[in-house]
Amino acid sequence: MESAIKVFEDESNGISVLKPGDPKYDRAIATSNLLHRFSRPDCVVQPKTPDDVRIIVNEVRSKELDITIKCSGHSYAGHSTAFKGISLDLRKMNAVRLDAKAMTVDVDAGCQWGHVYGTLINGRHNGLIINGGRCPTVGVSGFMLGGGLGPFTRSFGMGCDTMMEATVVTADGQLVTVGEKNDPKSKEGRLFWALRGAGSGNFGVLVKMKLKVQKLKDLKGTVVAGRYNWFPKNGFTDDVADTMNKFYTTSWPKKITIDSTWICDLRERTSLGGVRFTVAFDGSKPEYDQLIDKHITDKELNKQLKRRVLDEPSTRFLYETLVTQWMEETERAYPKNKTYELYSSFVFKNDDKVAIREITDAIRRLMQDFRDNKDFKGERVNFLVTWIHTGGKAKEKPPGDTAYFWRDAVFHTYVTVEWEDEWMERDMREFLGKVKTELRPFSLNGEAAFLNFPDRDFPTKSYERAYFGDNREELRRVKEMWDKNKVFNWSQGVRLPWEPDEDPEGTGEEEDKTDQLATEQWENFNTGEPYQPEDMDEELSFLASEFY
Repeated sequence: MESAIKVFEDESNGISVLKPGDPKYDRAIATSNLLHRFSRPDCVVQPKTPDDVRIIVNEVRSKELDITIKCSGHSYAGHSTAFKGISLDLRKMNAVRLDAKAMTVDVDAGCQWGHVYGTLINGRHNGLIINGGRCPTVGVSGFMLGGGLGPFTRSFGMGCDTMMEATVVTADGQLVTVGEKNDPKSKEGRLFWALRGAGSGNFGVLVKMKLKVQKLKDLKGTVVAGRYNWFPKNGFTDDVADTMNKFYTTSWPKKITIDSTWICDLRERTSLGGVRFTVAFDGSKPEYDQLIDKHITDKELNKQLKRRVLDEPSTRFLYETLVTQWMEETERAYPKNKTYELYSSFVFKNDDKVAIREITDAIRRLMQDFRDNKDFKGERVNFLVTWIHTGGKAKEKPPGDTAYFWRDAVFHTYVTVEWEDEWMERDMREFLGKVKTELRPFSLNGEAAFLNFPDRDFPTKSYERAYFGDNREELRRVKEMWDKNKVFNWSQGVRLPWEPDEDPEGTGEEEDKTDQLATEQWENFNTGEPYQPEDMDEELSFLASEFY
């Protein structure tokens, strides 16, 4: 590792290298999820150009070093967090080049969605939308390479469906550009196929991409959007469940997206739980109101979903309507909100009303168990179930058209458990295990999950099927073509064709992993104080200046 650091520090290549003890190192590895609190890689390298990335990859390959690729550090499972070796931090590669006339945007790999949306906001390009994420701190690369779900997925398809071209530094240090113009059967064409839904850390380092810019239907360039937190007086009663079941089984038009989050937050002592709705509609306000009147019969919910959802220019939507959610996520991206977090995801259709009722009944039981658990009384714990609305245009491509496989999805649903005291980890893991036992059978094929909402605790034998379905064998062949020596190798990466599904050292089942992550990280812990910003307002001001 010392020789690698020496190469990266050579002034002639200009690559920034950060080591433990450097304040900039501490900032570069900062994370809000305390499960990763001891992650201290040997160094952080921050390239500024594709040639810098080539130098780094060549050194990694020749010295057989561990490397973790990071474009924002937003991975739910911590897959972009380096526990040892090199953290390849791409965030200095953040240029955005919008061509409004050609309806394309070129995006460097270290960009976050705040940078990209800023080009539309600053240029007042009302009516134009880049089909991206809901939060400014989400990395564009990870979003696109994992598939990409956004407010306009139902209108324009998955995020990866809008990718026209990608430039990658491959395992052998070559700079390769692949895209729609390549023969799908060629080596380059197959790489482009794999990047759209399974590209994160598997085949090379993405350094740049070209994306399509979309045009909204409204001639004035407006969006109908807003948020509402519904906290029924008596909690999740049968009538509330009936309202939600009808909501989830409704065949909504493609141009409307309504995400919903079921909330069971024991930190709010007086609340019996509720649902947060987030709306984005590519149409007019009268048309939206008619849809709500048609499908939402609960009088109070109907009233508030119309009252709190407004039509506004699309640039104002990007700047203002999402700002509450943006700042919530920004605060979570830095260690002011000190929580431990675990996630798992599921993929649901909505054509079976009985199945949807069984899913929501299960969630209601689980939330009641969470609330009634005597060991959770008085603890600062939270249980969330978020239904991300998909389907629509995203369903129109065949499952094999890109590496993103779960085209039949209407909801990508992810579960979050949060807690604030270290010793609660075992209880939270046990509870999340119950959630997965209850809900996994309803997921597509009884196994489906979404790569952008990863579960670090999937058994080795099942994660490729869960994320990639029937595309997994072709992905292994593409891996052999482009990285047969596994320069890019991580815990849930695409395997090579001859590698077994089973972990020879494991049982194939989920095991109790309480404190396992912290123990493994501590064994590789490097010296230097963990990042503890003294003035979080200063941190948030810095982020605001980056995005607004």
